Order: sequence, then structure tokens, then C-alpha cells
Amino acid sequence: MTPNDFRKLALSLPETAEQAHMRHPDFRVAGKIFATLGYPDKCWGMVKLTPVEQEMLVEAEPGVFIPAKGAWGRQGSTTVNLKAAKKTTLRRALAAAWQLAAPVGLSEQFPTEAAAASGDAPKSKAANTPRKKSSGSSRLKTRSRKTR
Repeated sequence: MTPNDFRKLALSLPETAEQAHMRHPDFRVAGKIFATLGYPDKCWGMVKLTPVEQEMLVEAEPGVFIPAKGAWGRQGSTTVNLKAAKKTTLRRALAAAWQLAAPVGLSEQFPTEAAAASGDAPKSKAANTPRKKSSGSSRLKTRSRKTR
């Protein structure tokens, strides 16, 4: 994986814009950063995940995903070793980060973005339900919908 591959994958997500933050390219949806590139050097990227998603990725691929240092890392910021990353895995991580950063209305318009980006088709209606944006310990909750 190259920095340009990372960039292309990030920009393939709906309504994503590339900007800069602290002299590093970042990728935003509705003004919120979900990924960055080039820190601590050009061989690394970062995705903002939930702590549980981070833990799962680090456990599954410790040579690719490493928690960022300090409080950012404890909150889910996860560095990505681009040289070791595979396209499918990075696409899933970027889609998960995008889904968390996107406003509810936008993420509901693209509820299967993570599945579509990874090439996985949803198998049920539950698969179409976006995750709740929460910093609590239950990290893969679904958004509740009000019914009247």
C-alpha cells in the first residue's frame, strides 16, 4: 500500500474532502476528520475508530495497526503501517472511520458503506443499520430510531 493508494481509498468514500491539518493531508466528511496521512512519516496513515474496533484490528493485524500514542490512541486513533497494509483491510478500516465521522443523515444514506467498500454484501436488514457514535464501552451499538 502506498500513500497514494490510501488517498484514493479515502477519497472514494461519499462526500469526502482532502484538506490539511498540522501540515499533513487529512480526509474529512462534513468537516470532521476520519483519517490522516503522513504522520509520523510518509509510511504511515491514521484512522479514527472506536476503541473496540481498534482493539480488534490491532489483535488481528498487529503489524499493520497500532494505537496512536497517548489519549488519542486510547480514544481509537489508530496508526496504519502502509507498507504492511492490504487494500481490503485498509478499505474496511477507512469505511468504519468514515461511518463514525459522517453525520447521522449522511451515514444513513450510505448505511452499507463499510460493507460496500469492502465488497461484502449485507445479508440482512440488521446489516444495513449504522453504528451508534458513542465513546462508551458498548461500541458497536446501532442507532435507535424513534417510532410514533
